[in-house]
Amino acid sequence: MNAWIVALCAAVACNSVFAAADLEAREAALAAKLRCVVCQNQTVAESQAPIAKDMRRVIAEQLEQGRSDAEVVAFFEQRYGTFVRYTPPWKPSTWLLWCAPFIALAAGFVVLWRTLRQRSQLPHSRLTPQERARAKAWLERAQNNPGKEDSA
Repeated sequence: MNAWIVALCAAVACNSVFAAADLEAREAALAAKLRCVVCQNQTVAESQAPIAKDMRRVIAEQLEQGRSDAEVVAFFEQRYGTFVRYTPPWKPSTWLLWCAPFIALAAGFVVLWRTLRQRSQLPHSRLTPQERARAKAWLERAQNNPGKEDSA
């Protein structure tokens, strides 16, 4: 009988340890999704600002109360605005923010394509017979006098 009681207590203790570990993992994940409102270039998880510590504490409290991740994020959005999200949501006011890199990449490809196309349509400049004779003479002088520079 004592073995069953010990086993039951161990199971309850393990369950609470796993539940605490799960809450800590969810807290860390949420803290990595939220922006520190003081630092603005760091997540709540990275920041050591006092308000970031308070935000981590509030996240932990809300998760202990049984709130979902979406509810916790909504709480902080209501309090600080959508800026508190480290990745902005997909909505009409942020479409340009999300699409700008792809638009810039497409524009770069169009410019590259047009430039290459225009270059291929340019006539290739051929040397005139006088220019060819001059280049040949220069090369012969350079081969005959390898250490001297030509000032022509």
